[in-house]
Parts: sequence; structure tokens; C-alpha cells
Amino acid sequence: MKKILVTGANGYLASYIRKENQDVFEWVCMTRKDADLNNPESVESFLKTQNFDICFHTAANATTAVCEENPEMAHRINVESTQKIIDACKRNHARLIFCGTEQSFNGKEEHGPFKEEDSLKAVTVYGQNKIECEQKIQEQLQDYIILRYTWMMGLSFDGIKASPSIVKNVMNALLHQKPTLFTCNEKRGMTYAKYLAKQFQQISELETGIYHVAASNDKTTYESAVYIAKELGASQEAIEKYILPNTERYSDRFRDYRLDASKLASKGITFGTFESNVDELLKDFGWK
Repeated sequence: MKKILVTGANGYLASYIRKENQDVFEWVCMTRKDADLNNPESVESFLKTQNFDICFHTAANATTAVCEENPEMAHRINVESTQKIIDACKRNHARLIFCGTEQSFNGKEEHGPFKEEDSLKAVTVYGQNKIECEQKIQEQLQDYIILRYTWMMGLSFDGIKASPSIVKNVMNALLHQKPTLFTCNEKRGMTYAKYLAKQFQQISELETGIYHVAASNDKTTYESAVYIAKELGASQEAIEKYILPNTERYSDRFRDYRLDASKLASKGITFGTFESNVDELLKDFGWK
């Protein structure tokens, strides 16, 4: 049984994947209590005490506003600590599975869906951090998998705390009768995290390379929110009152950083459509 060291072990994706694959791998968890990514030296110290076959690096500061306000801190957390992880993988002759992001395409003028070989361009600190990490990994390691994610959807369950997602945002708007804006000038992928967790073992065995984890989606974020609200059984009146179009955000340039996941599909690893993802998620949690 292979031993996986997972960073950000208490995060949504890490904890979901661990739960789904608890008997497939021997898991070693790295949390903030073990090492502070804002202090790369503490990351190095912890990793020097660990032996592992695979490092699944999920930890990062992905909050766009925080990264923009604190670019030096973001670089320490997202890039400098990743370098320490790369170093540890070299020492252990271990494979690195790195969590990339669709945000690495958020500066592109052309529209997605983007393939793995398409050039990257980011206008945010977080996206730029992830691009730098990818470059370091490809330059320094021979055994790695870079997974670029879309916005991962889900709801909390059995000790698994879900990250904010469009499903939760729509539910909060309707249940709390809170008018909420959803972006009209944007298209992005939205994928049920369950599909990643269920197929993680297959993904971990892929040949070295970059892979896009994404359900297909042709809707804008606003249109996606309206679709979810309808699937939840909301009336047209409620939708018009609480699911509001944000036409101002990105009015200067339409953002389309959807990912093309056909490379993984060719390996038998699929993520379906946004609609099928929403349908399964809502059924899993008793909302349909």
C-alpha cells in the first residue's frame, strides 16, 4: 500500500478524497498544526521527518482578495512552501500530485474551454502563484501530476466541511431570503467534488503530466445559479427576487476560463456535465 502525505489535510477536497480512499492508501496528514505554509522553513522541517511515496499538495491560500492585498504572504504560502514540497519529493523519490486551478487562465483574451497545452495567463496574484508553481514542478521533477480544477461543488457531510460553492450560495440566497448577485460576464466550470474523490486512485496512477478536472458547462455563472434554483424547486418569483444578475462585474472584459477535460476522458476518467453534476449532488443530499 502506497503512503500519501497530504497537505491541507483538513480541507474539503483533501478530507473528501481521504474518506473515499481511506483503504486504498496509507495517509499521512499535514495540517496547520504540523507546519505553517506562511513559514516555509517550518514546512521544510516537518517534511524532513516524513517518508512517503506520493505527496498530494492541496494546501494554499486561494482567497483572491487576501492574495491581492498580501502578495508577499501569498508567495510564501503558495510558491515558497511548494518549493519545499518539491525538495521533499526529490529526497523521497516521490510523486507529486499538485492542485492547480482554472484561475491560471483568467487573464486570457480568448474564450475557453482551454486544453492542457494552451498557454497560461493570469491577472490575479493567486493565478500567477499557481503558474509559477507549475513551472517549478515541470523544471525540477520528473514524476508529477498537475491537476487543474474548476470550481468544485459540494455540501458538508459526516465531518467533511465543504468549501463555498455556487450550490451553497444559491441555497443560502433562497433559504435566508437574501438577494445575492451572480456574475453574468463570466463562464467557468463547476464540478461535483465527488467525481474527483471517486476517481482519485485512477488519477494517481496516470503518467506524468497536466490534466484538467472539469465538468462541461455552457452557462454563465448567473445562468448556472438560476438553473440550480429551479432544480431546488424555487418559484420564478423567488428566483427574480433572490438570484440577481450582476452585470457590472467583468463588464470590461468577459471572463471565460472553462477547462476542457477531454484528456482525462480519453483515459476513462470523466466528470459529466454541469447539469448532471447538480442533479447528482442534490439527489445525494436529499434535495431532489
